[in-house]
Amino acid sequence: MTDERRAYERFESATLLAQQMVKGEPYVEFLRRDSMSAGIYVLDAGADDPQQPHGQDELYYIIEGRAVLEVAGEQRPVQPGSIVFVAAGVAHRFHSIATKLSMLVVFAPPETPSETP
Repeated sequence: MTDERRAYERFESATLLAQQMVKGEPYVEFLRRDSMSAGIYVLDAGADDPQQPHGQDELYYIIEGRAVLEVAGEQRPVQPGSIVFVAAGVAHRFHSIATKLSMLVVFAPPETPSETP
């Protein structure tokens, strides 16, 4: 079986976060399938979140850090363990990032390269 068609893959968040740090990009994709894509998104304390609304539904799982997520004008605090769904096309961004914010991000269907967080 090719890597693209594996029925099962296992990932460790510590390894993914280390890979993101080495690459030095805020968002690093680690999985892409026809139905979804997933990546690690990291914003430093005090950073600005430049993302724009995406054409895909999005699920965030907060691994570490504390911040506020503004979704369609509403403020939602997030912390480790928070899980947030944002529908396709809805404006959202993280702000008031108190400590380094590391997140698992899942897009369905897969995001396009120009739409990464």
